[in-house]
Amino acid sequence: MKRIIEIFRSTGRKRMKYLLGVLVSFVILDGLVTEWLVGGGQAREANPLLEPLVGDIGFMLLKVVGALLCTLILWDVYRRFPRIAISATWCFVAAYGLILAWNSSIFLI
Repeated sequence: MKRIIEIFRSTGRKRMKYLLGVLVSFVILDGLVTEWLVGGGQAREANPLLEPLVGDIGFMLLKVVGALLCTLILWDVYRRFPRIAISATWCFVAAYGLILAWNSSIFLI
């Protein structure tokens, strides 16, 4: 655990790579949880553009490709403006963390 905390406190490329990895993982995990909850009738997709795709292979494909595309864009921004890219990536990680916490709370209800 100490090693993970040290990585996120450090500066440079290593921290950005880990942040991007966490972001991609959160996006994919969000897609899997959404598929499971919507498929079980316990929830519905809040995004009206993605709602018709839930349950179809296109939903997860869009999630994975979208996450990877965002990662490439954030990495490109990082090369020019590291502070902005790290701040934006932290914001996206926090937002997806909250989304996953919200979706996970459905299991407790």
